[in-house]
Amino acid sequence: MTLPRLIIAGLNGGTGKTITSLGTTRAWSRTGRVIKPFKKGPDYIDAKWLALAAQHPCTNLDPYLLDNATLTSLFATASSGYQGALIEGNRGLFDGKDVTGTCSTAELARIIDAPVVLAMDCTKMTRTAAAILTGMLNFEEGVHIAGVVLNRTATDRHRSILRQTIEHYTDVPVLGCLPKIKHNPIPERHMGLISNAEYEGTNSALEQVADIIEEHLDVEKMWQIASAASKTPEQPNVWDVTEKVSRGANEAKKIDTPCATTMPSCPELVPTTAPRIGYVHDDALWFYYDENLQALQHAGAQLIRLSVTAHDDWPEIDALYLGGGFPETMHEAITANKKICEHVRMLAENEMPIYAECGGFMYLCKALVQEETISPMAGVLPVETQLCKRPQGLGYIDAEVIEPNPYHPVGTVVRGHEFHYSKCIVENEKPTFGFRMSKGFGMGERLDGVIYKNVFASYTHLFALGEPHWAVNFVRAAREYKTGTPISIAE
Repeated sequence: MTLPRLIIAGLNGGTGKTITSLGTTRAWSRTGRVIKPFKKGPDYIDAKWLALAAQHPCTNLDPYLLDNATLTSLFATASSGYQGALIEGNRGLFDGKDVTGTCSTAELARIIDAPVVLAMDCTKMTRTAAAILTGMLNFEEGVHIAGVVLNRTATDRHRSILRQTIEHYTDVPVLGCLPKIKHNPIPERHMGLISNAEYEGTNSALEQVADIIEEHLDVEKMWQIASAASKTPEQPNVWDVTEKVSRGANEAKKIDTPCATTMPSCPELVPTTAPRIGYVHDDALWFYYDENLQALQHAGAQLIRLSVTAHDDWPEIDALYLGGGFPETMHEAITANKKICEHVRMLAENEMPIYAECGGFMYLCKALVQEETISPMAGVLPVETQLCKRPQGLGYIDAEVIEPNPYHPVGTVVRGHEFHYSKCIVENEKPTFGFRMSKGFGMGERLDGVIYKNVFASYTHLFALGEPHWAVNFVRAAREYKTGTPISIAE
Protein backbone atom coordinates (compact mmCIF):
# COMPACT_ATOMS: atom_id res chain seq x y z
CA MET A 1 0.00 0.00 0.00
CA THR A 2 1.34 3.42 -0.97
CA LEU A 3 -0.71 6.03 0.81
CA PRO A 4 0.37 9.57 1.71
CA ARG A 5 -0.01 9.66 5.49
CA LEU A 6 1.01 11.92 8.33
CA ILE A 7 0.66 11.89 12.10
CA ILE A 8 0.27 15.20 13.94
CA ALA A 9 1.63 14.69 17.46
CA GLY A 10 2.40 16.89 20.44
CA LEU A 11 4.78 17.19 23.36
CA ASN A 12 1.75 16.82 25.62
CA GLY A 13 -1.95 17.57 25.59
CA GLY A 14 -2.79 21.15 24.67
CA THR A 15 0.26 21.88 22.51
CA GLY A 16 -1.75 22.62 19.37
CA LYS A 17 -2.03 19.27 17.63
CA THR A 18 -5.83 19.46 17.37
CA ILE A 19 -5.99 22.85 15.69
CA THR A 20 -3.08 21.81 13.45
CA SER A 21 -4.80 18.54 12.56
CA LEU A 22 -8.19 20.13 11.87
CA GLY A 23 -6.74 23.03 9.88
CA THR A 24 -4.40 20.85 7.83
CA THR A 25 -7.15 18.34 7.08
CA ARG A 26 -9.49 21.07 5.85
CA ALA A 27 -6.68 22.84 3.97
CA TRP A 28 -5.72 19.65 2.13
CA SER A 29 -9.37 18.97 1.38
CA ARG A 30 -9.81 22.46 -0.05
CA THR A 31 -7.27 21.57 -2.75
CA GLY A 32 -9.57 18.79 -3.94
CA ARG A 33 -7.71 15.95 -2.24
CA VAL A 34 -9.86 13.21 -0.71
CA ILE A 35 -8.51 12.87 2.82
CA LYS A 36 -9.26 10.11 5.31
CA PRO A 37 -9.00 11.36 8.92
CA PHE A 38 -7.98 9.17 11.83
CA LYS A 39 -7.78 9.80 15.57
CA LYS A 40 -5.35 7.91 17.74
CA GLY A 41 -6.90 6.62 20.92
CA PRO A 42 -10.43 6.50 22.31
CA ASP A 43 -11.89 9.87 21.37
CA TYR A 44 -15.33 10.66 19.98
CA ILE A 45 -15.34 14.47 19.95
CA ASP A 46 -12.04 15.18 18.19
CA ALA A 47 -12.87 12.36 15.78
CA LYS A 48 -16.20 13.98 14.93
CA TRP A 49 -14.53 17.34 14.26
CA LEU A 50 -11.89 15.65 12.09
CA ALA A 51 -14.68 13.99 10.10
CA LEU A 52 -16.32 17.36 9.57
CA ALA A 53 -13.00 18.90 8.55
CA ALA A 54 -12.37 16.20 5.94
CA GLN A 55 -16.05 15.73 5.09
CA HIS A 56 -15.40 12.01 5.40
CA PRO A 57 -15.83 9.62 8.35
CA CYS A 58 -13.06 9.49 10.93
CA THR A 59 -11.72 6.18 12.23
CA ASN A 60 -10.09 5.62 15.62
CA LEU A 61 -6.78 3.75 15.77
CA ASP A 62 -6.01 2.37 19.21
CA PRO A 63 -3.08 0.01 19.95
CA TYR A 64 -4.58 -0.80 23.36
CA LEU A 65 -7.99 -1.89 22.12
CA LEU A 66 -6.70 -3.65 18.98
CA ASP A 67 -3.81 -6.02 18.30
CA ASN A 68 -1.33 -4.96 15.63
CA ALA A 69 -2.76 -7.18 12.90
CA THR A 70 -6.28 -5.84 13.39
CA LEU A 71 -5.04 -2.26 13.66
CA THR A 72 -3.01 -2.36 10.44
CA SER A 73 -5.89 -4.04 8.62
CA LEU A 74 -8.31 -1.41 9.94
CA PHE A 75 -6.02 1.37 8.75
CA ALA A 76 -5.75 -0.16 5.28
CA THR A 77 -9.46 -0.96 5.00
CA ALA A 78 -10.63 2.43 6.24
CA SER A 79 -8.22 4.39 4.02
CA SER A 80 -8.95 2.40 0.85
CA GLY A 81 -10.06 4.71 -1.93
CA TYR A 82 -8.67 7.87 -0.33
CA GLN A 83 -5.79 9.99 -1.60
CA GLY A 84 -4.19 10.59 1.77
CA ALA A 85 -4.58 10.09 5.50
CA LEU A 86 -4.06 12.45 8.42
CA ILE A 87 -3.84 10.97 11.89
CA GLU A 88 -4.16 13.11 15.01
CA GLY A 89 -2.19 11.70 17.93
CA ASN A 90 -3.10 11.93 21.59
CA ARG A 91 -1.24 13.25 24.62
CA GLY A 92 2.53 13.47 24.17
CA LEU A 93 4.24 11.59 21.35
CA PHE A 94 5.88 9.03 23.66
CA ASP A 95 3.20 8.91 26.36
CA GLY A 96 1.78 5.40 26.75
CA LYS A 97 0.28 3.27 29.46
CA ASP A 98 3.59 2.29 31.07
CA VAL A 99 7.26 3.20 31.41
CA THR A 100 8.07 1.73 27.99
CA GLY A 101 5.43 3.84 26.23
CA THR A 102 3.18 0.95 25.25
CA CYS A 103 0.24 2.15 23.12
CA SER A 104 1.75 5.60 22.58
CA THR A 105 1.36 7.71 19.45
CA ALA A 106 4.99 6.81 18.70
CA GLU A 107 4.06 3.12 18.76
CA LEU A 108 1.19 3.79 16.36
CA ALA A 109 3.60 5.64 14.06
CA ARG A 110 5.81 2.55 13.93
CA ILE A 111 2.89 0.18 13.38
CA ILE A 112 1.56 2.06 10.34
CA ASP A 113 4.99 3.40 9.33
CA ALA A 114 3.92 7.04 9.23
CA PRO A 115 6.07 10.20 9.48
CA VAL A 116 5.36 12.53 12.40
CA VAL A 117 4.97 16.28 12.54
CA LEU A 118 5.43 17.56 16.07
CA ALA A 119 3.43 20.49 17.45
CA MET A 120 5.34 22.37 20.17
CA ASP A 121 4.02 25.02 22.56
CA CYS A 122 6.78 27.64 22.52
CA THR A 123 5.37 29.97 25.15
CA LYS A 124 8.25 31.88 26.80
CA MET A 125 10.84 29.62 25.15
CA THR A 126 13.50 30.10 22.48
CA ARG A 127 16.72 28.06 22.35
CA THR A 128 15.33 25.45 24.72
CA ALA A 129 12.97 24.41 21.93
CA ALA A 130 15.96 23.05 20.01
CA ALA A 131 17.12 21.14 23.08
CA ILE A 132 13.69 19.58 23.56
CA LEU A 133 13.46 18.64 19.91
CA THR A 134 16.95 17.11 20.02
CA GLY A 135 15.85 14.97 22.94
CA MET A 136 12.72 13.89 21.08
CA LEU A 137 14.80 12.88 18.05
CA ASN A 138 17.13 10.71 20.11
CA PHE A 139 14.67 9.27 22.60
CA GLU A 140 13.26 6.28 20.74
CA GLU A 141 14.23 4.43 17.58
CA GLY A 142 11.92 3.87 14.67
CA VAL A 143 10.02 7.17 14.89
CA HIS A 144 10.54 9.60 12.02
CA ILE A 145 9.95 13.19 13.20
CA ALA A 146 9.76 14.82 9.80
CA GLY A 147 8.83 18.36 10.77
CA VAL A 148 7.87 20.66 13.62
CA VAL A 149 5.14 23.26 14.05
CA LEU A 150 5.91 26.01 16.54
CA ASN A 151 2.76 27.05 18.37
CA ARG A 152 1.84 30.07 20.53
CA THR A 153 4.70 32.20 19.29
CA ALA A 154 4.69 35.82 20.40
CA THR A 155 6.48 38.13 17.93
CA ASP A 156 8.44 38.04 14.68
CA ARG A 157 11.67 38.19 16.70
CA HIS A 158 10.53 35.25 18.84
CA ARG A 159 9.70 33.25 15.74
CA SER A 160 13.01 34.12 14.08
CA ILE A 161 15.09 32.95 17.05
CA LEU A 162 13.10 29.74 17.36
CA ARG A 163 13.50 28.91 13.69
CA GLN A 164 17.22 29.75 13.62
CA THR A 165 18.09 27.67 16.69
CA ILE A 166 16.10 24.63 15.55
CA GLU A 167 17.63 24.77 12.07
CA HIS A 168 21.10 25.24 13.59
CA TYR A 169 20.97 22.34 16.06
CA THR A 170 18.73 19.87 14.20
CA ASP A 171 17.88 18.87 10.66
CA VAL A 172 14.12 18.96 11.33
CA PRO A 173 12.35 21.46 9.05
CA VAL A 174 10.26 24.13 10.73
CA LEU A 175 6.93 23.96 8.91
CA GLY A 176 5.63 27.19 10.33
CA CYS A 177 4.94 29.27 13.42
CA LEU A 178 1.44 29.71 14.79
CA PRO A 179 0.78 32.92 16.72
CA LYS A 180 -1.13 33.08 19.98
CA ILE A 181 -4.76 32.85 18.92
CA LYS A 182 -6.86 35.09 21.13
CA HIS A 183 -10.17 33.63 20.02
CA ASN A 184 -10.39 29.90 19.40
CA PRO A 185 -12.90 29.38 16.58
CA ILE A 186 -13.86 26.06 18.21
CA PRO A 187 -14.72 26.48 21.92
CA GLU A 188 -13.84 23.91 24.57
CA ARG A 189 -15.34 22.66 27.79
CA HIS A 190 -14.88 19.91 30.40
CA MET A 191 -14.56 16.99 27.96
CA GLY A 192 -12.43 18.82 25.39
CA LEU A 193 -13.81 20.44 22.25
CA ILE A 194 -17.48 21.29 22.45
CA SER A 195 -19.79 18.95 20.57
CA ASN A 196 -20.47 20.07 17.02
CA ALA A 197 -24.14 19.22 17.65
CA GLU A 198 -24.27 22.01 20.23
CA TYR A 199 -22.33 24.58 18.23
CA GLU A 200 -23.74 26.58 15.34
CA GLY A 201 -21.40 27.64 12.58
CA THR A 202 -19.35 24.44 12.56
CA ASN A 203 -18.26 24.76 8.94
CA SER A 204 -17.42 28.43 9.36
CA ALA A 205 -15.25 27.60 12.38
CA LEU A 206 -13.36 24.94 10.42
CA GLU A 207 -12.84 27.35 7.53
CA GLN A 208 -11.37 29.87 9.98
CA VAL A 209 -9.03 27.23 11.38
CA ALA A 210 -7.93 26.25 7.88
CA ASP A 211 -7.30 29.92 7.03
CA ILE A 212 -5.06 30.24 10.10
CA ILE A 213 -3.13 27.10 9.22
CA GLU A 214 -2.68 28.06 5.56
CA GLU A 215 -1.48 31.54 6.54
CA HIS A 216 1.16 30.37 8.98
CA LEU A 217 2.14 26.82 7.98
CA ASP A 218 3.53 25.26 4.83
CA VAL A 219 0.71 22.80 4.21
CA GLU A 220 2.12 21.77 0.83
CA LYS A 221 5.42 20.85 2.48
CA MET A 222 3.40 18.78 4.94
CA TRP A 223 1.74 17.01 2.00
CA GLN A 224 5.18 16.30 0.53
CA ILE A 225 6.24 14.75 3.83
CA ALA A 226 3.08 12.64 3.85
CA SER A 227 3.68 11.58 0.24
CA ALA A 228 7.21 10.46 1.07
CA ALA A 229 5.91 7.78 3.45
CA SER A 230 7.15 4.33 2.53
CA LYS A 231 5.14 1.66 0.80
CA THR A 232 3.58 -0.82 3.21
CA PRO A 233 2.56 -4.45 2.61
CA GLU A 234 -0.94 -5.18 1.39
CA GLN A 235 -3.35 -5.88 4.23
CA PRO A 236 -6.46 -8.07 4.40
CA ASN A 237 -9.86 -6.48 4.89
CA VAL A 238 -10.34 -5.86 8.60
CA TRP A 239 -13.62 -7.77 8.58
CA ASP A 240 -11.75 -10.86 7.42
CA VAL A 241 -9.24 -10.42 10.24
CA THR A 242 -12.09 -10.28 12.76
CA GLU A 243 -14.02 -13.12 11.19
CA LYS A 244 -15.59 -13.94 14.54
CA VAL A 245 -17.76 -10.88 14.01
CA SER A 246 -19.48 -12.45 11.03
CA ARG A 247 -19.23 -16.10 12.07
CA GLY A 248 -22.82 -17.13 12.64
CA ALA A 249 -24.18 -14.05 10.91
CA ASN A 250 -26.08 -16.17 8.41
CA GLU A 251 -28.23 -13.32 7.24
CA ALA A 252 -25.47 -10.75 6.69
CA LYS A 253 -24.24 -9.88 3.22
CA LYS A 254 -20.65 -9.09 2.38
CA ILE A 255 -20.10 -5.33 2.57
CA ASP A 256 -17.52 -3.66 0.38
CA THR A 257 -15.03 -1.15 1.71
CA PRO A 258 -16.51 2.12 0.32
CA CYS A 259 -19.84 1.43 1.99
CA ALA A 260 -18.16 0.20 5.15
CA THR A 261 -17.01 3.74 5.93
CA THR A 262 -20.62 4.91 6.05
CA MET A 263 -22.42 1.77 7.10
CA PRO A 264 -25.30 3.36 9.04
CA SER A 265 -26.59 4.79 5.75
CA CYS A 266 -26.52 1.43 3.95
CA PRO A 267 -29.48 -0.54 5.39
CA GLU A 268 -30.33 -1.96 1.96
CA LEU A 269 -27.36 -4.30 2.30
CA VAL A 270 -29.06 -6.15 5.18
CA PRO A 271 -31.99 -8.50 4.52
CA THR A 272 -35.40 -7.22 5.62
CA THR A 273 -35.80 -10.36 7.75
CA ALA A 274 -32.84 -9.27 9.87
CA PRO A 275 -33.46 -8.27 13.49
CA ARG A 276 -33.90 -4.52 13.85
CA ILE A 277 -31.56 -2.88 16.35
CA GLY A 278 -32.45 0.69 17.22
CA TYR A 279 -29.60 3.01 18.11
CA VAL A 280 -30.16 6.44 19.60
CA HIS A 281 -28.26 9.11 17.70
CA ASP A 282 -29.32 12.66 18.57
CA ASP A 283 -28.04 15.70 20.44
CA ALA A 284 -28.02 13.79 23.74
CA LEU A 285 -26.45 10.47 22.73
CA TRP A 286 -24.11 10.27 19.77
CA PHE A 287 -20.86 8.65 20.92
CA TYR A 288 -20.56 5.65 18.62
CA TYR A 289 -17.65 4.10 16.84
CA ASP A 290 -18.72 3.57 13.24
CA GLU A 291 -17.08 0.16 13.50
CA ASN A 292 -19.48 -0.83 16.31
CA LEU A 293 -22.45 -0.08 14.07
CA GLN A 294 -20.77 -1.79 11.13
CA ALA A 295 -20.08 -4.86 13.28
CA LEU A 296 -23.77 -5.15 14.15
CA GLN A 297 -24.64 -5.04 10.46
CA HIS A 298 -21.94 -7.56 9.60
CA ALA A 299 -23.45 -9.82 12.26
CA GLY A 300 -26.83 -9.60 10.52
CA ALA A 301 -28.71 -6.66 12.02
CA GLN A 302 -30.66 -3.86 10.39
CA LEU A 303 -29.99 -0.54 12.14
CA ILE A 304 -32.73 1.96 12.93
CA ARG A 305 -31.74 5.47 14.01
CA LEU A 306 -33.76 6.83 16.95
CA SER A 307 -33.91 9.84 19.29
CA VAL A 308 -34.67 10.24 23.00
CA THR A 309 -35.24 13.99 22.64
CA ALA A 310 -37.58 14.08 19.63
CA HIS A 311 -41.23 13.30 20.36
CA ASP A 312 -41.75 11.04 17.34
CA ASP A 313 -43.02 7.53 17.98
CA TRP A 314 -40.41 4.82 17.58
CA PRO A 315 -40.83 2.12 14.95
CA GLU A 316 -40.83 -1.54 15.96
CA ILE A 317 -37.39 -2.77 17.00
CA ASP A 318 -35.95 -5.99 18.39
CA ALA A 319 -33.09 -4.54 20.47
CA LEU A 320 -31.80 -1.14 21.58
CA TYR A 321 -28.28 0.32 21.64
CA LEU A 322 -27.72 3.49 23.67
CA GLY A 323 -24.31 5.08 23.10
CA GLY A 324 -22.56 7.76 25.08
CA GLY A 325 -22.95 11.50 24.83
CA PHE A 326 -24.07 14.48 26.84
CA PRO A 327 -27.39 13.76 28.58
CA GLU A 328 -26.39 16.46 31.09
CA THR A 329 -26.66 19.17 28.41
CA MET A 330 -29.98 17.84 27.10
CA HIS A 331 -31.56 16.84 30.41
CA GLU A 332 -34.55 19.15 30.01
CA ALA A 333 -35.45 17.73 26.60
CA ILE A 334 -35.01 14.17 27.89
CA THR A 335 -37.17 14.74 30.95
CA ALA A 336 -39.85 16.49 28.89
CA ASN A 337 -40.06 13.51 26.54
CA LYS A 338 -41.95 11.32 29.01
CA LYS A 339 -43.52 9.27 26.23
CA ILE A 340 -40.16 7.93 25.06
CA CYS A 341 -38.90 7.43 28.63
CA GLU A 342 -41.96 5.33 29.39
CA HIS A 343 -41.57 3.45 26.11
CA VAL A 344 -37.94 2.54 26.89
CA ARG A 345 -38.96 1.45 30.37
CA MET A 346 -41.65 -0.78 28.87
CA LEU A 347 -39.16 -2.31 26.41
CA ALA A 348 -36.83 -3.17 29.29
CA GLU A 349 -39.63 -4.69 31.36
CA ASN A 350 -40.62 -6.77 28.32
CA GLU A 351 -37.06 -8.17 28.38
CA MET A 352 -35.87 -6.58 25.15
CA PRO A 353 -32.06 -6.73 24.76
CA ILE A 354 -30.74 -3.25 25.62
CA TYR A 355 -27.05 -2.35 25.67
CA ALA A 356 -25.96 1.05 26.99
CA GLU A 357 -22.61 2.83 27.34
CA CYS A 358 -21.87 5.80 29.63
CA GLY A 359 -24.39 8.48 28.58
CA GLY A 360 -26.78 5.69 27.63
CA PHE A 361 -26.38 4.25 31.12
CA MET A 362 -27.13 7.68 32.60
CA TYR A 363 -30.29 7.83 30.50
CA LEU A 364 -31.53 4.50 31.85
CA CYS A 365 -31.13 5.57 35.49
CA LYS A 366 -33.84 7.00 37.74
CA ALA A 367 -32.49 10.55 37.65
CA LEU A 368 -29.54 12.78 36.81
CA VAL A 369 -28.46 15.13 39.61
CA GLN A 370 -26.69 18.38 38.70
CA GLU A 371 -26.08 20.75 41.64
CA GLU A 372 -29.62 21.62 42.76
CA THR A 373 -31.35 20.15 39.72
CA ILE A 374 -32.77 16.63 39.69
CA SER A 375 -33.82 15.51 36.21
CA PRO A 376 -35.89 12.31 35.93
CA MET A 377 -34.53 9.91 33.32
CA ALA A 378 -36.02 6.71 31.88
CA GLY A 379 -36.15 4.96 35.25
CA VAL A 380 -35.12 1.51 34.04
CA LEU A 381 -32.29 1.03 36.55
CA PRO A 382 -32.57 1.45 40.36
CA VAL A 383 -29.70 3.97 40.59
CA GLU A 384 -29.05 7.65 39.95
CA THR A 385 -26.07 9.49 38.49
CA GLN A 386 -24.62 12.72 39.82
CA LEU A 387 -22.56 15.12 37.72
CA CYS A 388 -19.30 16.19 39.37
CA LYS A 389 -16.81 18.96 38.65
CA ARG A 390 -13.92 16.55 38.09
CA PRO A 391 -13.65 13.31 36.13
CA GLN A 392 -14.86 10.26 38.03
CA GLY A 393 -13.37 7.83 35.54
CA LEU A 394 -10.77 8.52 32.87
CA GLY A 395 -8.69 6.13 30.79
CA TYR A 396 -8.50 2.53 29.67
CA ILE A 397 -10.24 -0.28 31.51
CA ASP A 398 -9.72 -4.01 31.88
CA ALA A 399 -12.76 -5.85 33.22
CA GLU A 400 -13.62 -9.48 33.91
CA VAL A 401 -17.19 -10.55 33.21
CA ILE A 402 -18.53 -11.94 36.48
CA GLU A 403 -22.27 -12.37 35.93
CA PRO A 404 -24.23 -14.18 33.18
CA ASN A 405 -25.66 -11.88 30.51
CA PRO A 406 -26.57 -12.06 26.80
CA TYR A 407 -23.55 -10.07 25.54
CA HIS A 408 -20.30 -11.10 27.26
CA PRO A 409 -19.36 -14.65 28.31
CA VAL A 410 -18.57 -15.03 32.00
CA GLY A 411 -14.82 -15.15 32.55
CA THR A 412 -14.04 -13.04 29.50
CA VAL A 413 -11.68 -10.10 30.08
CA VAL A 414 -12.78 -7.13 28.00
CA ARG A 415 -10.83 -3.99 27.20
CA GLY A 416 -12.40 -0.59 26.78
CA HIS A 417 -12.22 2.95 28.07
CA GLU A 418 -14.16 5.37 30.27
CA PHE A 419 -14.45 9.14 30.46
CA HIS A 420 -17.21 10.38 32.72
CA TYR A 421 -17.81 13.29 35.03
CA SER A 422 -20.79 11.61 36.64
CA LYS A 423 -20.80 8.97 39.36
CA CYS A 424 -23.26 6.22 40.12
CA ILE A 425 -25.37 6.70 43.25
CA VAL A 426 -26.64 3.46 44.79
CA GLU A 427 -29.20 3.94 47.54
CA ASN A 428 -31.29 1.07 48.90
CA GLU A 429 -31.38 -1.57 46.18
CA LYS A 430 -27.90 -2.70 45.16
CA PRO A 431 -27.93 -3.76 41.51
CA THR A 432 -26.18 -6.72 39.92
CA PHE A 433 -22.88 -5.72 38.33
CA GLY A 434 -21.45 -7.59 35.35
CA PHE A 435 -17.86 -6.28 35.34
CA ARG A 436 -15.13 -6.54 37.96
CA MET A 437 -12.41 -4.10 36.95
CA SER A 438 -8.68 -4.66 37.34
CA LYS A 439 -8.06 -1.30 35.64
CA GLY A 440 -10.45 1.64 35.77
CA PHE A 441 -13.07 3.08 38.11
CA GLY A 442 -16.47 2.19 36.71
CA MET A 443 -19.38 2.70 39.11
CA GLY A 444 -17.30 2.38 42.25
CA GLU A 445 -15.71 -0.46 44.22
CA ARG A 446 -14.10 -1.64 40.95
CA LEU A 447 -17.49 -2.67 39.58
CA ASP A 448 -19.27 -1.66 36.40
CA GLY A 449 -22.04 -2.86 34.13
CA VAL A 450 -25.48 -2.91 35.76
CA ILE A 451 -27.53 -5.93 34.68
CA TYR A 452 -31.32 -5.80 34.80
CA LYS A 453 -33.27 -8.47 32.92
CA ASN A 454 -31.71 -8.23 29.42
CA VAL A 455 -30.27 -4.75 29.99
CA PHE A 456 -26.50 -4.29 30.29
CA ALA A 457 -25.50 -0.69 31.06
CA SER A 458 -21.99 0.45 31.95
CA TYR A 459 -19.64 3.41 31.94
CA THR A 460 -17.32 1.31 29.76
CA HIS A 461 -17.10 2.02 26.04
CA LEU A 462 -16.13 -0.99 23.91
CA PHE A 463 -14.58 -1.08 20.45
CA ALA A 464 -16.29 -3.89 18.55
CA LEU A 465 -13.25 -4.91 16.49
CA GLY A 466 -11.36 -5.57 19.71
CA GLU A 467 -14.22 -7.54 21.29
CA PRO A 468 -15.66 -9.49 18.34
CA HIS A 469 -18.00 -11.56 20.51
CA TRP A 470 -20.09 -8.50 21.41
CA ALA A 471 -21.80 -7.80 18.08
CA VAL A 472 -22.48 -11.48 17.36
CA ASN A 473 -24.09 -11.99 20.76
CA PHE A 474 -26.05 -8.74 20.60
CA VAL A 475 -27.52 -9.62 17.20
CA ARG A 476 -28.26 -13.19 18.35
CA ALA A 477 -30.19 -11.78 21.32
CA ALA A 478 -32.10 -9.43 19.02
CA ARG A 479 -32.96 -12.32 16.70
CA GLU A 480 -34.16 -14.42 19.63
CA TYR A 481 -36.32 -11.57 20.89
CA LYS A 482 -37.75 -11.08 17.39
CA THR A 483 -38.74 -14.74 17.11
CA GLY A 484 -40.01 -15.08 20.67
CA THR A 485 -37.20 -17.46 21.63
CA PRO A 486 -35.85 -17.23 25.20
CA ILE A 487 -32.74 -15.07 25.11
CA SER A 488 -29.56 -17.05 25.57
CA ILE A 489 -26.73 -16.33 27.94
CA ALA A 490 -23.47 -15.55 26.15
CA GLU A 491 -21.02 -18.45 26.16
